[in-house]
Amino acid sequence: MSGDHIEEIGRIKLNLKHYPGEDYYCDGEVEDELLDIARNYSQAEYGRIIEERRSWPILYHLSPLRENIVEWLPITKDMKVLEVGSGCGAVTGALARKAGEVSCIELSRKRSRINAYRHMDADNVTIHVGNFQDVEPDLDCDYDYICLIGVFEYAQAYIESSTPYVDFLNIIRKHVKADGHIAIAIENKFGLKYWAGCQEDHLGTYFSSLEDYPDGGVVRTFTADGLRRIAGQCGYRQAWMYYPYPDYKFMTCLYSDDRLPKTGELTLNMRNFDRERLALFDEKKVFDTILQEEQFPLFSNSYMMLLGPEPEEKYVKYSNDRLPQFCIKTVLCRTGSEKIIEKHPLCEEAYDHIRKTAEAYRGLAERYAGSGLSINRCSLAEDPHPYLRLEYLEGRTLAEIMDERLAHNDEEGFQSLFDEYLKRIAVGGQEKTSDYDLVFSNIIVPDNINNTWNVIDCEWSFEQPIETKQIAFRAVYCYLLEDEKRNILNQDLIFKKLRIDQTDAEQYRKQEMRFQKYITGRKMSMAEIRDNIGYPVYTLEAFQRGQAAAGAESRVQIYEDTGSGFSEEQSYFLDENMGSQIRVTPEGMTELELAVAGGRSALRIDPGSESCMVYIQEIRWNGEPLPWKGKRITANGFKVGDNTYVFPTQDPNITVSLAGIHSEADNLMQVRMEVTRLPEETAKHIKKRGLL
Repeated sequence: MSGDHIEEIGRIKLNLKHYPGEDYYCDGEVEDELLDIARNYSQAEYGRIIEERRSWPILYHLSPLRENIVEWLPITKDMKVLEVGSGCGAVTGALARKAGEVSCIELSRKRSRINAYRHMDADNVTIHVGNFQDVEPDLDCDYDYICLIGVFEYAQAYIESSTPYVDFLNIIRKHVKADGHIAIAIENKFGLKYWAGCQEDHLGTYFSSLEDYPDGGVVRTFTADGLRRIAGQCGYRQAWMYYPYPDYKFMTCLYSDDRLPKTGELTLNMRNFDRERLALFDEKKVFDTILQEEQFPLFSNSYMMLLGPEPEEKYVKYSNDRLPQFCIKTVLCRTGSEKIIEKHPLCEEAYDHIRKTAEAYRGLAERYAGSGLSINRCSLAEDPHPYLRLEYLEGRTLAEIMDERLAHNDEEGFQSLFDEYLKRIAVGGQEKTSDYDLVFSNIIVPDNINNTWNVIDCEWSFEQPIETKQIAFRAVYCYLLEDEKRNILNQDLIFKKLRIDQTDAEQYRKQEMRFQKYITGRKMSMAEIRDNIGYPVYTLEAFQRGQAAAGAESRVQIYEDTGSGFSEEQSYFLDENMGSQIRVTPEGMTELELAVAGGRSALRIDPGSESCMVYIQEIRWNGEPLPWKGKRITANGFKVGDNTYVFPTQDPNITVSLAGIHSEADNLMQVRMEVTRLPEETAKHIKKRGLL
């Protein structure tokens, strides 16, 4: 101890003046685990630890994505910030990097020590350990920002009154400057994920917030109007509402009433990590309907309410699930009637990426000068770090117009648009600068499609020529992956126009796999982390069949043998693995594309977790048919016909040996098969009677 009430950990100070002498709440052994990690590992190792330990609390407390909810706030080094309920420090680090001075309040001493150890190099942070009501009288009254991140919903637990939320906000308001801000991040009681079958975040019960908490308890969340009413009762005439997506905990996009999501944007919805859930409907499709009906603010999963002067920031997109050198954020700012897009690096390693992107914009502008494409204006600024300022363009994207034509069964109109796209992107093909990311959603098309088309977001441009047909193939590839409704497109006609065959297509798909690895490295996606943690998803269809084990039944799991046999550690679910994909054709054929690294001796395909019959029509390796000689294909079912197997087991699996097959660093295996679910008794009867 240093001073009467101060404990120092590194450069951080813990003020224990109001600490009651014991922690009144604790999450048990996991807090000891978190303290050990904070003491003995650098933050650079947290990603690996999250992947290895497969634990929701470890992910929740240590994921760097937790910082996104406050990182966008325009906090500068001449500002003071108060963080109420700092916990294990999920957002404290971001605040410390941005502000001149950070004061935290946290009831738990153990959690405060975890926070201190993980940010021990910060010399501008003081953590006040104790109950808020005891600490509050000692707080300054000139904070520029006060942050309540996942805290406001607990107000009635420590404010004893008939109007605890109003009283809590009034108390907080006393400590903010006249022109300061209060930032409140909280779940929406009407969040779509709760209607779809997620359990309530705090209580772990189904539909409790939708039913207005019939069983009581201290937690309360609110709709946007409910939050506005509380703010209004505290004298705020205006509350600036933001909509973190998928939610405020692991936000990747922040929307506002000035920039709401567009149809097709909300695709990251299977994002509960802490417990099992139902899947009552496809949240992406329902979100699209909600957007068409202009009801998104009512059903956003979370809110960030900002009280104070109107901020310039109206939309933020984080791209920090990449390698550090590519981690950036994209911000839409509005000052008066002027709107501008900015792209900022999120760490020093990404400075060079920003500068190279500025050079690419210049090169592309020269390439397409006088053509049917216009590159949106871009300038490089440095204040104090390099960032891009981009012209803000509004209008419909080429993808939206193509969707419209497909929806009206206007295949000819779609192909006409695609022909025009091909003609325009081919201009200057001999030039060095190429935009690899010329996808349909990055092109704004005017009402008169014969006028100039505007290209946005040229981040992935390179100083090398790239074939027009490869760029166009990738555009179609990405377009189809984003929405299964687009599978009605005549892909054969597209291939014919691009003059590519299956071999070319396989090479382009492999190039896309390499590109994704180039951006993200070997990091797991959040979807893969969710699978790693392992909570099941139960579907209505499963309950209708009287099955107890829902979501995994029809999910395809892939095991890789690197020389030590198959194991869960070397497996993944195909539908959410980076670089791989699954789709079901209208004819009912299941098509798999597996990204296979070199050095694999065998793959195991588990077509689900219930008895079934599987007909394997084709397996291709790097575009070529895989020879079936010898024991190339084995199964734990029994063969009933050419390439057809019946599995009277809840764990069907098919093993493909890769012995003697040339393996590159990046390989692509394609499997086309028909999977028919069978009651286990039926499958056993088939085996017993030899019916097939």
